[in-house]
Amino acid sequence: MSEFFKAELKDRFLEYALDRNDYFEVQALYDEFLRPNYSLDYVQKLVKEIQEYDESLLDVMGGNGSDIFMLASTATTQDFLEEGGFMHLYVKEEEKWDAFLEHLSSTPKLTKSEKKLLKQNNPQLKREKFMLFGLIGAVAISFLFTLISIFNETLLKPEYVPADEFQRKMNQLQEQYILENERLKLELREAQRVLDSLEK
Repeated sequence: MSEFFKAELKDRFLEYALDRNDYFEVQALYDEFLRPNYSLDYVQKLVKEIQEYDESLLDVMGGNGSDIFMLASTATTQDFLEEGGFMHLYVKEEEKWDAFLEHLSSTPKLTKSEKKLLKQNNPQLKREKFMLFGLIGAVAISFLFTLISIFNETLLKPEYVPADEFQRKMNQLQEQYILENERLKLELREAQRVLDSLEK
């Protein structure tokens, strides 16, 4: 519910209280103004707001398990409504906001040349720009070095084997070759012997 509608309702509550010369239940306000779209609790909330603003606007009696049960107008109620009531207060508050916003919008804005001059004369801004560019440069150089080192490792540098390791591997291969050669010779002799025995 908007503040405007709430202010209007509060004024109507006070006018209703003025029209009656006796105490009446909060339920009467509910039945008169807000049934069935709002709850009775909401009426009590609005009455509490009236009391918080000025306790002398309504004479309130509790009872029947409720803080606000019976209401009646007071001598102050008439004066308050003649001064404009809550609607007048709402309008005054809105006018204050309008004046404030108008004052904000009428504050002169800087021209482009003034902004440029302000930036040029700000040493802290210059230092921050210098540090930012330095940081970007350092990150870029680090990235380039990383790329170059990866490129060198994978493509340019051949994998060197020490001479003694190479000699050891060559000897090992030579021994394997000799052993394999001997084994093949033995198999060949055995096959030749079998053939000779078959021919006889």
